[in-house]
Amino acid sequence: MQSFSNLWLTTGLYNITMGQCLMILICLFILWLGIVKQFEPLLLIPIGFGGLLSNIPVAGIAALSVSTVDPSGVVSTAFGGFLGQVYGFGIESGLFPLLIFMGVGAMTDFGPLIANPRMALLGAAAQFGIFFTVFGALMLGNVIPDLTFSVKEAASIGIIGGADGPTAIFLTSKLAPELMGAIAVAAYSYMALVPIIQPPIMKLLTTEKERKIEMKQLRHVSKREKILFPLVVLLLCVLLIPDATPLIGMLMFGNLIKECGVTDRLSKTAQNELINIVTILLGLAVGSKLASEKFLQFRTIAIVILGLAAFCVGTASGVILAKIMNIFSKNKINPLIGSAGVSAVPMAARVSNKVGQEYNPSNFLLMHAMGPNVAGVIGSAVVAGILLAMLGK
Repeated sequence: MQSFSNLWLTTGLYNITMGQCLMILICLFILWLGIVKQFEPLLLIPIGFGGLLSNIPVAGIAALSVSTVDPSGVVSTAFGGFLGQVYGFGIESGLFPLLIFMGVGAMTDFGPLIANPRMALLGAAAQFGIFFTVFGALMLGNVIPDLTFSVKEAASIGIIGGADGPTAIFLTSKLAPELMGAIAVAAYSYMALVPIIQPPIMKLLTTEKERKIEMKQLRHVSKREKILFPLVVLLLCVLLIPDATPLIGMLMFGNLIKECGVTDRLSKTAQNELINIVTILLGLAVGSKLASEKFLQFRTIAIVILGLAAFCVGTASGVILAKIMNIFSKNKINPLIGSAGVSAVPMAARVSNKVGQEYNPSNFLLMHAMGPNVAGVIGSAVVAGILLAMLGK
């Protein structure tokens, strides 16, 4: 009888808390979004399942490894749970986001941006949402003292507006790792909800006439231009914003092995096997930060709301700049493609195309929208580098 009593004390049913029960429900909802609604399933499913694992009582699967030094100088390490070890290896080190960026680079065609360089301005405009939210997060503490964020925390929250999960994870791991769970879930959730969030903003800020604007076919981009582009961007990055080099460097390396035409095996590996493996591990590791004691806080709700504000402002900024550019431009821009400046590739570009075709079925905006879309990827990485240079030392 005593043995049975001891066994009962070690079960999950005995040790589970109300917070863990609530987080399990939240993680099941994340899984539902990924499986049933198919919102970013490649990431939401691993994140949701990692969250389930991290909230199982007693198991300690998300526990981090701890190193200690005794008085004699001997270092001993108590290895944590499986997810804790994966988190330390891939997230704390910043390795996984960089490998993801390499895979993204290998899958990205910068041709539309090279063919129409002014689209880079729309990608830059969409980053305004990041800075808007950084200041908003800092000011929030003046209104609600319990929601006071440090400058580093505010920067990590603001980067959600870039709609770039790996960049958000990379910067947060350097500046505010304690906010990783909330920021990662918010970033990937808003990326998944692009088809729901963006269209109302796009329609509110444009007229029906503007939505019907047809853009000229893009010029042909030569192979030489596509090879030179990642090298030029990397060199500019090294000279101007060295702290952005890890992200920009991996993005451009992945693109170079795709475009050079002599490393097909490397390109295919980066696009498929490597990025798939890293995506699984990154999702599980991020999910490990959804433990109830860390996630169920009033600050988490504030982060999610601020992240939504960042995303909405970024979307609106791109559309508004496109309208302003039309005042001075002979070749008109369909303002809908400005919303693609947030770097949710390629979903944001598809949304621009879809909304445009609702008003003009013969209007094909996808390739035009890919210009600001890929510019947004570069832009969010550059902003992350700037914030890291200012705050990460």
